[in-house]
Amino acid sequence: MNIKIWLQAFRLRTLPLALSNAVMGSFLALADGRFRWPVLVLTLCTITFLQILSNLANDYGDAVSGKDTQERTGPQRVTVSGLVTRKEMKRMIGIFISLSLLSGTLLIFFGLKGLSWKEPVVFFVLGLGAIAAALKYTLGKKPYGYKGLGDLFVFLFFGLLGVIGTYYLHTNWFEIHVIIPAVIIGLFSTGVLNINNLRDTETDRKTGKLTLAVQFGDDFARKYHILLLAGGWFFCLAYLGIHYQSPWQGLCLLSLPLFIRNGKIVLHEHAPERLNRELKNLALATFLFALLFGLGMSL
Repeated sequence: MNIKIWLQAFRLRTLPLALSNAVMGSFLALADGRFRWPVLVLTLCTITFLQILSNLANDYGDAVSGKDTQERTGPQRVTVSGLVTRKEMKRMIGIFISLSLLSGTLLIFFGLKGLSWKEPVVFFVLGLGAIAAALKYTLGKKPYGYKGLGDLFVFLFFGLLGVIGTYYLHTNWFEIHVIIPAVIIGLFSTGVLNINNLRDTETDRKTGKLTLAVQFGDDFARKYHILLLAGGWFFCLAYLGIHYQSPWQGLCLLSLPLFIRNGKIVLHEHAPERLNRELKNLALATFLFALLFGLGMSL
């Protein structure tokens, strides 16, 4: 096994964005006095395994369907380039399905221990849904990533379910105030996917991958991106105003220039290589925002 090739396939640079919802949910639980280290560790492990599973399935699915070509600007895919065989990729996908199930089951056990059977069953079903979502983005007869539904699923799993689910596993209760931070992370995460789709518009159009950028055009995708970022910050400022307790809560504002810069570049830049850099920049900015927002709420 060539470790370097598999690390390339895992696309570890996608992890900060994926982990942002766990960071946000855990800090909110800490602010409410119900943070638990085992839940945080197992949540981070489960999300890591799910994100790598999604990346592997995307690599394999795009290669099998012919949607991935050598023309794309993003990171090299190992299946279509022949660095690993389809059989090897399927085996690795199976490994990460197993790791996700194991870690997720442990998370449910430690997070919901002592509650009735209903909560663990609901979370187990949601976990299976997360695995299915990771696989079905580009795999199967009707992959939702090819039908413009990727944005919705990213918003749900990276935002609402990720933040609210993490908070519930820590606290074992639901608070309505957690919804707004979940929406914020969901909007910023959807923005990352939108940059990815904007970058790949030409190749996706040729291969019939019907992302929103392909269906409605570049101009729509750029304005949509500004709307996602502006929406996230609107909800952030509204939340800070409603739940203001100390100046520390304004820590997250330190990340605002990164989002403004990202919005300006995406609005006016057309070079795929530059958009590729902004994809990574927005992912890191979202992770930083989650850290600063959560820290500010906890101090």
